[in-house]
Amino acid sequence: MNPDAGAQRSAVLDRAISHAKWRLVPFFILLYTLAHLDRSNVGFAKQALQAATGLSDAAYAFGAGAFFLTYAVSEVPSNLIMHRVGAKLWMTRIMVTWGLVAACMMFAASDWSFCAVRMLLGFAEGGFFPGVILYFTYWFPAKARGQIIGTFFFGSPIALMIGGPLAGLLFQLDGVAGLAGWQWLYIVEGLGTACVGIWTFFFLTDRPEKASWLPQEERDALTQAVLAEEEHKKVVGKVQFGAALRDIRLWHFVVILFFITCNTYAVAFYLPSVVSGLLHVKVGLLVGLVTAIPYCCSIFAAAFWPHLAVRTNHRQLFAFISLGAVAAGLVVAMNVSPVLAIIAFCFVTAGITSSQPIFWTFPSEYLGGTAAAGGIGLINAAGNLGGFFGPNIKAFCDSAFQSHSAGLYAIAVGALAAALLIGLLRRPAASTVPAEPGAD
Repeated sequence: MNPDAGAQRSAVLDRAISHAKWRLVPFFILLYTLAHLDRSNVGFAKQALQAATGLSDAAYAFGAGAFFLTYAVSEVPSNLIMHRVGAKLWMTRIMVTWGLVAACMMFAASDWSFCAVRMLLGFAEGGFFPGVILYFTYWFPAKARGQIIGTFFFGSPIALMIGGPLAGLLFQLDGVAGLAGWQWLYIVEGLGTACVGIWTFFFLTDRPEKASWLPQEERDALTQAVLAEEEHKKVVGKVQFGAALRDIRLWHFVVILFFITCNTYAVAFYLPSVVSGLLHVKVGLLVGLVTAIPYCCSIFAAAFWPHLAVRTNHRQLFAFISLGAVAAGLVVAMNVSPVLAIIAFCFVTAGITSSQPIFWTFPSEYLGGTAAAGGIGLINAAGNLGGFFGPNIKAFCDSAFQSHSAGLYAIAVGALAAALLIGLLRRPAASTVPAEPGAD
């Protein structure tokens, strides 16, 4: 093979990846930011909602987590449908319906209605996250996917960083048009999501071969690279959903994600209340600004840590360190002064945010075809049940031990379990990164 021709093909592929990344990834960061705002704003609304409606602590814990029960049910069918009809149409459906349901949280006036709307929100949003991970396998080869997924995860800390100050500002609308501040929070963030959902239909392109915004040679290079990886997965991975279901590795992935998600949402749902207790003030603008500090730090971790993990080929070690930081940070935060506790929570959020993109590189390199569509959906669905159990485990432990620290200690144990399980992951027998198309 002519070395110059191989270098030229590689350069074209790199340009194609760069163009696709700069067009698609910022948009998906926006969508993921909205997803986290609409599912985690319940943490900022907690005190005001309970004061206005009499919502019990038990109903709050159940309703906050009940989102993930219905979310889990819809994950696999949603991904299989998207694999068939395309992301352009299906992502639009997901965004618009979840935005409208999120806005309907303004009508939650009792334990029952709060839990009911949260469950409807899970149905509506179910399929979004695994759909994005699946979409990235259509567009980006493995050598770029670790960095792409890591960048996409910026949406989570961005949402949790701006969510507090935004909630504090929207609470200032209390009484406008006869609505409470917490109702304005749900209206503005929910309807904003629905509007972006309409934009999604006109912005997304299903596959590289349909991307009129890419030059033809870049379109061809990206298409060939992705197809070559799919063919390679037939040898070293799984491409049929039924075969993936019978593989122990799929269920290993599920358990890891379950423990990670327990940490993610126990922290997201309760951090505003914890900070409120540390500062001895009600949840408002000050608590929102302080809560933003750990999530700001986590953006920096997500910017370089997952990419470094992939580049050095030590992903398991890097993920282990991230999850170890979560466990250590939670324990330290409960035993030091408020200032040091906030610093400890910076390590917690950085560990949570950086461990997830590293984790997702493992199943995405192993699963292809309908196994990717269904398998990624199943991993996210079953794993995200941790979003239900995490807040409820914290609430149960706090109540059982009559301590606000007990629940966080229990969540720290889950982070250690995830770290150990990632260390036990078996790597594929052969590299899943095939040679570039046309290379000898």
